[in-house]
Amino acid sequence: MPLLARMITAPLVVEVRRGALAELGTILADQRISTSGRVAIAVGSTYGPTVQEAFAGGLAGADWFSVRGGTINAAIQLVEQVRSQRYDAIVGVGGGTVLDVTKFAAARLGLPMVAVATNLAHDGIASPISTLDNDAGRGSYGVPAPIAVLVDLNLIAQAPPRSVRSGIGEIVSNLSAIADWEAAHALRGEEIDGLAVSLARTAAQAVMNHPGGILEDSFLATLAEGLVLSGISMVVAGTSRPSSGACHEISHAIDLLHPERRGYHGEQVGLGAAFAWFLRGDLDRFHATVDCLHRHELPVRPSDLGFSLEEFAAIVDYAPQTRPGRITVLEESSLTPARIADKVAAFNDHAYARISSDGAAMPEGVVLD
Repeated sequence: MPLLARMITAPLVVEVRRGALAELGTILADQRISTSGRVAIAVGSTYGPTVQEAFAGGLAGADWFSVRGGTINAAIQLVEQVRSQRYDAIVGVGGGTVLDVTKFAAARLGLPMVAVATNLAHDGIASPISTLDNDAGRGSYGVPAPIAVLVDLNLIAQAPPRSVRSGIGEIVSNLSAIADWEAAHALRGEEIDGLAVSLARTAAQAVMNHPGGILEDSFLATLAEGLVLSGISMVVAGTSRPSSGACHEISHAIDLLHPERRGYHGEQVGLGAAFAWFLRGDLDRFHATVDCLHRHELPVRPSDLGFSLEEFAAIVDYAPQTRPGRITVLEESSLTPARIADKVAAFNDHAYARISSDGAAMPEGVVLD
């Protein structure tokens, strides 16, 4: 009888715990990624010196490279530096910028990539996507997913709290992205992958339902594992669909229209997800999303991101242009500028009411339509 199953590309190892970084050499050897320790290690300016000091007596065969900025040029520069020698693998140690640059370089060099995350700002830890700034603004590039993922909670605890909270917004937005994908499947016949949906949804629900916060190891581990699962869901689907819908279109529009004012990616997509739920008329999901974002001190209104209602309305109007061909609630709603302005104003009122008095009452005269 034939084996009716599919092969799924997944990391050889995922380590989420305190002290994981110290085991890097052992993991590389045990998993046959590099038995000699002959690897290129890319680090950023924040944790670079700390990481190098930690391995002063180990990984003697490694060479160290500094990543300067999250641009396509920085990634190409890393490629040119690393290709002058032979390595078993390339290791990225840092936040999203360092990991995205390293993933792109690994793809160009044909080397396996190991991701060592020092913050939890977004789901690029294990994703097959590298997001880099280019001459046109910001682009997403398909790359092989990391072959191994390490998250050292000692380093995560030292990261700026805002960056960790950003990861919460990123993972919470999965549920809105899935709703967009399911609607596109039902209304337009777009192919959908149930396993990818299950992974992305499970990751988001685990974080949303966790009672803890960013000062607790159990919550950080749940968030880290959720972000890894979210990345793997994109590998399974062969697309960013499980975690990218209207929420991400809104974030991309902010990046393109207001590059000097863009915040953390997860902050933007979290608010974008709340707006998307409101636009769908799903008050239960809207309330749950706003409650989660507010509890973790993330933005819930345009002003929290530094935008007026008029500016946010223009962002929503532009958002569908950032992903031509992708169908989300923004495209399906066929909103006119006047209608967008009305929706943004109503969304703002509802969000304010929800975070005031524990969401016990809506402002008088506000009606969800």
